[in-house]
Order: sequence, then structure tokens, then C-alpha cells
Amino acid sequence: MKRFTLIIATAMLVASPTLTPAFAAEKPAADYAVGAQYDTTHVYVPQDQFDTFVASFVATFGGTTSKQGEFQVTPTKSLTKSQLVLTPAGTVSVFGFKTPIPYPFGDERTGYLVTDLDAAVKSAIGHGAVRRLETFPDPIGRDSVIQWPGGVNMQLYWHTAKPSYAPLQTVPENRIYLTVDAADTFIKSWTGFAHAKVTADDKAANGAEIGEPGKTIRRVAITSGYGNMVVYVSDGQLPWPYGRDMTGYAVGDLNATLAKASTAGVETLVAPYTTGKRQAAIVRFPGGYIAEIHSGEVN
Repeated sequence: MKRFTLIIATAMLVASPTLTPAFAAEKPAADYAVGAQYDTTHVYVPQDQFDTFVASFVATFGGTTSKQGEFQVTPTKSLTKSQLVLTPAGTVSVFGFKTPIPYPFGDERTGYLVTDLDAAVKSAIGHGAVRRLETFPDPIGRDSVIQWPGGVNMQLYWHTAKPSYAPLQTVPENRIYLTVDAADTFIKSWTGFAHAKVTADDKAANGAEIGEPGKTIRRVAITSGYGNMVVYVSDGQLPWPYGRDMTGYAVGDLNATLAKASTAGVETLVAPYTTGKRQAAIVRFPGGYIAEIHSGEVN
């Protein structure tokens, strides 16, 4: 009788669909990235300076633009000028609102194209992000705005008609400034979602890189299908304009690029400085957009 009972129990264990051996491997999460050329920095400028900004950005980095239009790109009533600027060093989505900007728009730093918006948002939430609003349709697809630990806001989007952009010559850096309270949580969340790799983690970087000479900071470089990211971890006591620069653009010749920028009305806020093998500067374009421009590697 005992032998019969053992046989039945064993058969039930094998047949049960709800019991999985402890050593079974979990299915890896999907990667929804499309490519760095589809990642855009969101640039909000006064609508009367819209054309001046676009012209200055193209004059600085080269490239082309999409057709300018006026659209409602938010789920609530609004109207904005909108245009893509596609350069070899990175793409920007430019908005010049003709109405007040509805919440929570205006503080999302980047837009990332994904292969499946609903699945990507679900994955982001599973990795620690929160939705700032429900997914909504726009004139050419669907969008969601999410926030990562540390208050890092970004848009995920999907296009009805699949876009096709040329690969970038140089991939820009999404520059994230955090304190130690949020840094590790953000890095874990983002790398998990983005299938990203930490390519460098310097815990004794020179604070002069972010306007804090004499201090030691942490600099974490991350790469993924969404492009490059650098996370600066500090005490947060940043002098202006550090922290206002959302994107760092890589160029072959910094001085030549700054000369073109100056001719196009771009102001240099932080003069060229050297850190490691990298030369960098911070500039402000017409309309107020602040960016870092660099040549060479930081190490």
C-alpha cells in the first residue's frame, strides 16, 4: 500500500503544471529598443525662437530636418510647432508650444522608440518606473511618459508607420545627475529594463567634470540599444549650468564645432576643458537649450 501511494504521489508531481523544478531557468525579459538613431532629446523652446534654434542646431552638427508642422501631441487640448532635427551626432524633437504646456509635459528629457509600447511600459514598471499618465495616441502613433527612481523622466513611443533613419556617426550621451540616495536604484532599474551594460564605473572621478573641483564624484557609463548614458553621482551641489545639460554630443573636432556654433548664435557657457582624454564644453542654443559637446573619451 505504501509503495502504491508513493507511485501515485510521484505521478501527480510530474504531471502537475503548477510545480516547476527550482533549477528551471527564467525566461529573459524582452528588449524593446530599436536603435540610438531613434532616440531623441526633447527640446522645448519659445515658439517665436523655434526656427532660429533649428537653424543653429543644423549649422552646428549638420544633418536634415523633417517637415515642420503644428500638432496636438498631448492627450489634452494643446497646440505646438513640432519638428525633428536629424544630425550625425544625435536627433532632437523640437517643440514650440503656442498654448500653455499641459502637465506633465516639458520635463521629460528623452523619447525612446520601442517595438511594443504596452509591453515596454509594463517592463519599465516591473523594473521600478512609474507612469506619469496613461498611454495615449498622438498624430503618428502612441506615447507614454514614465519616471525612473531619482526623478528621471522620459517618453516611450511607438509609430504607426515604421520610421527608417540612418545610423548615427557618433552616439550622444544621455547625461543623468543623481545623488547617492537614488543612483544605485536608478542604475539597477535602467540596466534591467534596457538590457544595458555598465562599461565603466569610476568611483573617484574628478568633480571638476561637473563644476565641483576639489571634490570626488562617481561617474557611471552605460550603453544599450537605446544609446549611451552617463550617470554623475555627487552631493548635488552643482553650479549652473551643470545639471541643465541633458545630452552630450560627440564630435570629431570640438574647436571646429564650437566655431560653427558661435557663428550660428550659440553661446559657450563653459569654455573647453580637458578631463582624461576628453575635451568638452557646455553651450546654450538660441531658445535656451543647454548641451554638452565633447571630443575624445573621458578615460
